[in-house]
Amino acid sequence: MPGFNERLGAVLAQRRRDDLYRQRLTLESSQGPRVRVDGREYLNFCSNDYLGLAAHPQVVAALRAGAERYGVGSGASHLVCGHSTPHRELEEALAELTGRPRALLFSSGYAANTGTLTTLLQSGDQVFQDRLNHASLLDGGLHSGARFRRFAHNNVTDLEHKIIAAPPDSAKLVVVDGVFSMDGDTAPLADLAALCQQHNAWLMVDDAHGIGVMGEGGAGSVTAAGLDSAQAPVLMATLGKALGCAGAFVAGDELLIESLIQGARNYIYTTAMPPAVAAAGLAAVRLLATEAWRREHLQQLIGRFRAGAEALGLPLMDSDSAIQPLQIGDAGRAMAFSAALRQAGFLVGAIRPPTVPAGTSRLRITLTAAHTDAEVDALLSVLADVAGEQL
Repeated sequence: MPGFNERLGAVLAQRRRDDLYRQRLTLESSQGPRVRVDGREYLNFCSNDYLGLAAHPQVVAALRAGAERYGVGSGASHLVCGHSTPHRELEEALAELTGRPRALLFSSGYAANTGTLTTLLQSGDQVFQDRLNHASLLDGGLHSGARFRRFAHNNVTDLEHKIIAAPPDSAKLVVVDGVFSMDGDTAPLADLAALCQQHNAWLMVDDAHGIGVMGEGGAGSVTAAGLDSAQAPVLMATLGKALGCAGAFVAGDELLIESLIQGARNYIYTTAMPPAVAAAGLAAVRLLATEAWRREHLQQLIGRFRAGAEALGLPLMDSDSAIQPLQIGDAGRAMAFSAALRQAGFLVGAIRPPTVPAGTSRLRITLTAAHTDAEVDALLSVLADVAGEQL
């Protein structure tokens, strides 16, 4: 029987043969539309820093001031002595932003999703998840002990059939991404909420890629869909994408938040995020109101890119978000396309299985408010050149 060395070595070798081996880039600069890697500057079209806030002077200043006042480490979990004034202020600001009574900070989106699902669900419950949900949602549902069911992507009819087939007296939770991270499309939240209310189910939305860029004031896809906390009782979003910081939060009513504080192991048994990071997050939330032009500029760039890509006949997927994937299909071809773009000075990630289904490898292009019209036009020009060689 092979040992760990043989087993792990065989898995890695197979990944290389299948063009699925992943490698990290080491940035020598801050996040931004232009980054430095191995001494060379690249135009960056693979970051989730959608509003260009990761290196914003006010966010950086808030982090620095927070560290000077509160130190670096939080020292303990929130329930021991790690909960500081910046944590409380950020939670209050996030509750106000999302129009909910309360919000609760987590150290990461993965922790927030798995912690929430394993707290809410128990054996005998039913959890229904979109087939393209983020891995953290799938893992949380699978580990919860509930009966786990997946429905066809954005297919409300398929979901309804599965809900009707479930035991009528069981607790039911429907879980979706607000904006899907690899396809860039948006869940039909209003229709899902109506179906949930019809069948006495709760709706949980992961809005990691919608918060900050969608909805009035950047409140996210749930707000854009016109839903309140009664229609979408559980809202999770992250601080590390459009808000340019780190961590995540769950927003909802008093009962939900207190239940998570008392029962979510991912919250109880982990050190709180550094208070300085929470101070930076608060500065980023405030910028949503004072620099609304960022959302407007991003929407203009999305339209510009899509019009240009369609004119070039590029294999554009159906997305109106900052995530603009070009579906290539074969993993090796996607890697070759990405490598050719990098050679030309552009960073665009090749997304391959198991992140996406086999045969749907793609270039995941992400636009940010920090990009200019000229930079988007330059990307379109090089995509046209490389596509002529690779497609």
